[in-house]
Amino acid sequence: MRRLLAILLPGLLLLTACGGTAPQPEPSSQSAGETAKFDSLKLTDNGDKKAPGVDFDKPLAVTQPTIKVVSEGSGDTVKANQVAKISILAVNGSDGSQLEDTFPNEPESLELNDELKTSSAVIYNAFVGAKVGSSLALAVPAQQSAPSASPSPSDGASPSPSAAAGPSQLLIIKVLSASDPTPVLDKPQGDAVTPPAGLPTVTEKDGVPEINVAGAPAPTALVSQDLIKGTGAAVKETDTLTVNYVGVNLSDGTKFDSSFDRGQPATFPLSGVIKGWTQGLAGKTVGSRVLLVIPKDLAYGDAGQGQAKGDLVFVVDILGVK
Repeated sequence: MRRLLAILLPGLLLLTACGGTAPQPEPSSQSAGETAKFDSLKLTDNGDKKAPGVDFDKPLAVTQPTIKVVSEGSGDTVKANQVAKISILAVNGSDGSQLEDTFPNEPESLELNDELKTSSAVIYNAFVGAKVGSSLALAVPAQQSAPSASPSPSDGASPSPSAAAGPSQLLIIKVLSASDPTPVLDKPQGDAVTPPAGLPTVTEKDGVPEINVAGAPAPTALVSQDLIKGTGAAVKETDTLTVNYVGVNLSDGTKFDSSFDRGQPATFPLSGVIKGWTQGLAGKTVGSRVLLVIPKDLAYGDAGQGQAKGDLVFVVDILGVK
C-alpha cells in the first residue's frame, strides 16, 4: 500500500484541493476533467503482469486532474465498499518516459470506501462502476508555481496561481480484480496450540488474555508463538492490521497497555510499529492469537516508553488485515 500511496497521493491531494477552482463531476460520472486530452491515447495490452504499451500525442498537459476509463474490461462491475486490486504504470507526460511500474509486483489494494469517497470523489467515482479488466488513465497537472506577490492591477482581484509549469504525470491503472473486504473477527478463530515450556503463560478470563511472567527467562531472541492458529490470510509487513492486544513488562508483569481495557480493537500499519511486532506478526494468519516475547532492542530500547520498559510480552489477537 505504501508504494500505491507514493504514486497516487499527489493526484489525490490535487483532486481534493481543486474543489474550489475546477469543475467537479456529477456523482455518477466516471470521467472528470479535460478528457479530450486522452483522445490520442492508445494502450497495447501485455497481460496482467506486464505494463501495457502506451502511446499518446506529446506533450500531454492538463490544468486539472483528469481521469477516464480508456479501455473497458469484460469482468464484473466494481461495487462500492469493495477492495480493488490494481497495477499502475506512471509515465512522464512530456516524453512518455517511465516513472514507475508496479505491474510485475503484487497488485496494490484500493479500498472503495466512504473515506476515499469523502477525500477524493473523483477517484472513487471512476472506479465504482468500472469493470474488472478495465484500464483507467489519470493525468495529474504539473506542480503549480506560487501566486504572484500582488493583486492584478487591472481589477484588484486576489492573485491566482500561474499556469502549470512542466509536464503532467500520466498514470495508467489496470483493475485486476474486485472483492468484498474480509470481515473483521470479534475474537480469535482457529486451532489451539500448546506452547513449549519456559515461556510466559497465558490464561483467559471473560475472553481477555492474562499473562503470567513468573519464571520466564529474558529472551535472547524474538519469540513469536501461536497460541491459536488462525485459518485466515497470512499477514504481510505491508498490511494494515486490526488487533486486540495486551502488553506487560517481562521483569515484573506490570501491564502497560491493553486494547481490551479500552473496549475497542486497534488498527495500524504493521510497518509503523516496534520491530518486535513487525517481525513477530508477519507471516501469522488472521484469526490467530500470538504470544510475543520481545527483547528490548526490538521494542523501546533501554529508555523504554512510558511504563513499557526493557523486555516486553504481548498477546495479540489478529482480527483483520487489509
